[in-house]
Amino acid sequence: MRSRLTFILRYYAILVAVFILQKPLFMLFAGKGHSFSLADCLSVMYHGAGMDLSTSAYVSIIPWIVVLASIFIHKLNPRKVLRLYHIIAALALSLIFVADISLYPFWQFKLDASVFLYLDSPGEATASASTGYLIIRILAILAYAIIIYALLNRTTPKSFDYSSEKRSGKSLAFFALIIAGGLLFLAIRGGVKESVMNVGRAYFSQDQFLNHSAVNPAFSLFSSIGKTKDLSRQYRFMDEDKAKRLFNDFYTQGRDTSLSIRLLNTQKPNILVIVMESFGSTYTNPTDPEYTSQSVTPNWWKIAKEGILFNNLWCNSYRTDRGTVSIFSGFPAFPKTSLMKQPKVVEKLPRLAEAFIVKGYQTHFLYGGDINFTNTKGYLITNGFRNIVSDTDFSAKEQRTNKWGVDDAITFKFLEKQLRSLESPWFYGFLTLSSHEPFDVPDKILEDKVYNSAAYTDRCLGEFIRSLKESSLWEDLLIIILPDHNMLYRQSYSPEYFRCRMIWTGGAITEPGIEINTILNQSDVAATLMAQLGMDIKDFPLSRNILSPSYINPGAFCCYNNGFVIADSLSSIIYDLDKESVKESGSDKAETGKALLQRIKIAY
Repeated sequence: MRSRLTFILRYYAILVAVFILQKPLFMLFAGKGHSFSLADCLSVMYHGAGMDLSTSAYVSIIPWIVVLASIFIHKLNPRKVLRLYHIIAALALSLIFVADISLYPFWQFKLDASVFLYLDSPGEATASASTGYLIIRILAILAYAIIIYALLNRTTPKSFDYSSEKRSGKSLAFFALIIAGGLLFLAIRGGVKESVMNVGRAYFSQDQFLNHSAVNPAFSLFSSIGKTKDLSRQYRFMDEDKAKRLFNDFYTQGRDTSLSIRLLNTQKPNILVIVMESFGSTYTNPTDPEYTSQSVTPNWWKIAKEGILFNNLWCNSYRTDRGTVSIFSGFPAFPKTSLMKQPKVVEKLPRLAEAFIVKGYQTHFLYGGDINFTNTKGYLITNGFRNIVSDTDFSAKEQRTNKWGVDDAITFKFLEKQLRSLESPWFYGFLTLSSHEPFDVPDKILEDKVYNSAAYTDRCLGEFIRSLKESSLWEDLLIIILPDHNMLYRQSYSPEYFRCRMIWTGGAITEPGIEINTILNQSDVAATLMAQLGMDIKDFPLSRNILSPSYINPGAFCCYNNGFVIADSLSSIIYDLDKESVKESGSDKAETGKALLQRIKIAY
């Protein structure tokens, strides 16, 4: 039994060592133009170790199966059985590593599935490379593969000691290996938390080269398969001239910083963006006859009446990862595609937090849950949030107050305390979580479990705002309160599902108590806010300043898993992409929605 476990441990340790040692090599050979220190190198190795542990576990699964089988098949020769696997694994890992080093100086992102887009034209892909360049890479692949093969093959025994194994010993060996397999599984998924291992877990620095250096290239490649989509080749509905005309009609209005109304009394307020989990119309305007907005979200409505209520906000999508990108990157969502989960795409998105850094702001983000979920950490760091607080910054007891992490009552109190200690000006993002399924909160305010969770978060919000209004922070403060998406639990997809509301409040606003009924998307919040502060919005091409006199034909564009919604001030439609038909009645806006999907592209 010991020899089997020893083999698995040695095999796994060799792979971990190989992956960890790849990092300084990557930095050395792919880091032309980047400066880094020994401390940076050690940080890269440390922060990337979790992904190396996960990738090593993936590669160790086949040997683990062979070892498990050897308990019952005494004639099995592990080295002979695994020889072909070692050849394939060594060549694959070597090819991935050398390709990553070779392509990074040109691409400036880690190797991912987009490399397969070029395999149908190998001649064009290698046209700019000299013969000597290619020969050196081929030799490097072969040499590195030989080293990996030798390490794996040499540590694999030809047989195990069966002579001393009786029935009890065989059973013990079997259960010990089952436990070892369970540990490999935990390593693969990255632990026992809600989020599984993802590229963003390795991110730790504002220097993207250091983040990229920490990412395991094999993990990056295989985890991106099925996620990285060439959007420029999708959604081909019409000729480009027509698509461009419809696209321009929708997105070129509101592309200036002129104002029809000034909402702020200062050009440099402290800014807090509170993204309320699922706080769409399901919570703020419940349709259940037993519950009203005053019984479910009375504090939200009180704040709205005392602030500025944007009464016609439309969420860009139906999940937190999509809504977060729309809010902080001013970028629309796509059906069946999460931009946040694609690190290479994230790096090309507009960055609201970074824009405020340029303006002299400190940037902060707070989320009481697992910040690694759906690559959230990688996205926030890339966006420009320099100081990020998540569940692991709270006590073990506090981390267990909600299924998703730290309860809203705790994070709201933490937020208030931290805001009092910050040096102005600051830009702060906060994502709540208690109103998310399974809707478990510590206090019972309403009988209905779903509405009770909303009422609980609403109470937390009300207490937080009341406390801030009594502090010196209020005078120069702008608070923006909006949902990440609507609650789907009691609504099927329809145009109205995406319709939500947004509040601006704080001492920095000039027009408390007014309503703005202009249609806007979450993706328009960035440009609308920046225009109020006199900031340039050219780097946010798909975000519109809805308070510009040029915003004359308001409209909203929203996406769900297999379709989209188009709305204007007169009507709205929902289009099913699978059935290729309009699902809801209304004016014929389907062509505009198709044109937007066709023209909204990201250069891969």
